[in-house]
Order: sequence, then structure tokens, then C-alpha cells
Amino acid sequence: MSLERATMRRVSWRLVPFICLLYFIAFIDRVNIGFAALTMNKDLGLTSAVFGFGAGIFFFGYFLFEVPSNIVLDKVGARLWIARVMITWGLISGAFAFVKGEYGFYALRFLLGAAEAGFFPGIILYLTYWFPARYRAGVVSLFMAAAPVSVIIGSPLSSALLGMEGTLGLHGWQWMFIIEAIPATLLGIVVVFYMTDRPEKATWLPEDQRAWLVAEMNEEHAQKAVVAKHGIMAGMADSRVLALALIYFGTSAGLYTLGIWAPQIIKSFGLSTLVVGFLNGVPPTIAVIAMILWARHSDRTGERTWHVVIACLVAAVGLLLAGGAASTLAVVAALTLVNCGISAAKPPLWAMPTTFLSGQAAAVGIAAINSIGNLGGFIGPWAIGWIKDRTGSFAGGLIFVAGLLLLSAILTLVVARSGRRAAAADAVAH
Repeated sequence: MSLERATMRRVSWRLVPFICLLYFIAFIDRVNIGFAALTMNKDLGLTSAVFGFGAGIFFFGYFLFEVPSNIVLDKVGARLWIARVMITWGLISGAFAFVKGEYGFYALRFLLGAAEAGFFPGIILYLTYWFPARYRAGVVSLFMAAAPVSVIIGSPLSSALLGMEGTLGLHGWQWMFIIEAIPATLLGIVVVFYMTDRPEKATWLPEDQRAWLVAEMNEEHAQKAVVAKHGIMAGMADSRVLALALIYFGTSAGLYTLGIWAPQIIKSFGLSTLVVGFLNGVPPTIAVIAMILWARHSDRTGERTWHVVIACLVAAVGLLLAGGAASTLAVVAALTLVNCGISAAKPPLWAMPTTFLSGQAAAVGIAAINSIGNLGGFIGPWAIGWIKDRTGSFAGGLIFVAGLLLLSAILTLVVARSGRRAAAADAVAH
């Protein structure tokens, strides 16, 4: 076995399963509100519009604190900062069990977003310290597979916890929040002892493998130094960062439409909560396989643009079909298309920013893309709730989110064209 292959295998086995577990827990705590709504909304008197706004306000907290959080992570190291993120979000997530009304609901969702800000882009940045560019889409796909996997496992788990209604005088949704918050807090403590900030500190790597990886990452950084942007302001000011953020906006609107509203969309066909839990896990099961295969194909071919465009279009078609679905089978099939498209678009999309950003510019740029883009996680769920209150149907909101994904596909083509022009200009200059 070659030194490179042995090193990357050891690094992958050490880091990827653990960060997948962290994201798995993060995503459950982020979207379990969708299952809580099956009974909580009635208990608290929340309308669809109030619930949609409250579910989405998470992303305002996320937006405000994302960039500062990633700058701090780059300064103090991933180990301590990711631990801080997880412990605080675990405590806030558990506090949802004691929410009393719509304003408390709004406040806690905002605080949860602020607490969790920096986790996802922090991990994306962290992976750039450990994996050369040719491995990144594949590694990011494995990391991001934790989101659909959390739905696969979390859906029946959450629906089962709702069955604890009345235990010790608490509602089932209260037990769901309490029990599902515990792992985040405990894993936050584990992070301090398990994560390693940089390859230079990886005592768990044999000396020859550590030396190879450090040299490889230093060489990649040096090669990018010629054309990549490094400073904080460069990461904020690059037009491609804004464009990628807008592309991510559409995919986030789609992702959180699924996470927050899919259980209620499926339940609208008259199914029990337990059946909804199992059916809601079917689309992401297929999406995990599709995402990993699509990302590997993107890495193998080195092509990113069309891998994002095609995936966004598939998701948009799925949303349109879901809006017109007349049976349980039809809506689950449509939601499967949406899941596959949304999940497959993200790894090749996240492989793009580090082709033109490095250092602090990468930290800021990745955080900016994620924070601005995740505002789609507010707009999508809020629009669906608002439109449903006025029309009595999910169809109008699903059409709206499909339009956002179509816009993401178009913007991806624009960014690719801009990138080719910039590369040509750099070639002439040098």
C-alpha cells in the first residue's frame, strides 16, 4: 500500500466517522422541531405561519454569528471551539421542553441558531486542514450523509418519543427534546479529548505518514498562494462568495423544507404518527447512496458545475411533483427525488470555494456562504407555513421553493463562466 493511500485511510477512519456522528446529532437537534409540531403546535396554540416563522428564525441567529464563529475557530483551533458549540446547543435544545408560547419558541430557536453557528462551516474548514483537494467532495459527502441518516434514524425515534405522552406529567414532545439534547452535550466533552487541530499535532499518525500529510498540505497551500485569496476582507468581498451563498440559499430552502415540513406533508394523507416516522425515513435512505455516488463521480471527473446544476434541477422537479401528489406512494416518491437532489448538490458545491480561497479568506468565505445561504432555511419553511395558512395546501409553498432551486442551478452556471474568465485572466497575467 502506498504511503498516500495508507495515510488517507488512517486519517479518514480517525476523523470522518466522528465528525459524521457530531453532524448527525446536530441535524437531529436542528430539525426535530418538525416532529414535535405534530403534537406541540396544538398544545401551544401555534398556527402554521407562527411555526414556520419560528422554525426558520433559527437561521437569523446562525447568520449573525457564523462568520465571527469561524474566525474564532481558525484562531483557537477546532477542538475547543467545536466543543463549545456542541455543549451550548445541547443545553438550549433541551430547554425547548419548557417553552410556553410563540415568543419563547421564537427566542429559543434564535438562540439555538446562535449557539450552533460555526459548527458546519467549521467542520468544512477543518477538513481542508486534513484532506487534499482531490479528496474533498468525497469526504464532504460522507460528512453530509449524516443529515439524511439523522432523518432515517431520527424520524422513527422522534415519533416513538412522542409516544411518551403523560410520562411524569410531561408531553411526548417535551421528552423528545430532553432525550435528544443529551448526546450533544456529552459529545461536546468528548471532542476536547478526541479531536486534533492540525496534522502537525497528530500523534496518532506514524511519523512517516504525518510528515507526508504535512508536506502535502503545505505544498497545496503554496500552490494556491499564487492565485488564491487569503485575507479576511478578501473572503468577504469576492463576488464568487456571494454567488455561491445564493446558490446555497436555494439548496438550504429545499433541505429545511424537508426537515421541518415533510412529516406534516406525509401526515396530511391521514397516517398515524408512527407510520409517518417510518415513511419519512425512506427518501433520505436512498439519498445517502445517491449523494455518495454522485460526489465520488464529481471527484473522479474533477467536474463540479454540472454536478450541482443537475442535482438542483432534480430536487426542483421533485418539489413540483410533491405539490401535486395524490397518494402516499406518490408523495414519498416525490420527496425521494427532492432528497436525492438536495443531498447530491452539496458536496460538489462545497468543493468550489477552496479552489479560490485559502487561509483566513477560506475561513470567512466558507462561513459567509453558509450563513447567507442558510437564510434559505428561514425563507423556505416560513413561506410554506404562510402560504398554507392562506391556501390550505402545501402546493404553493413547494412551487416557491422549487423556483429557488431553479435559480440556484442558473447561478451555478454563471459562477462557472465567471471562474473560467478569471482563470484566463490569471493565465495572461502570469
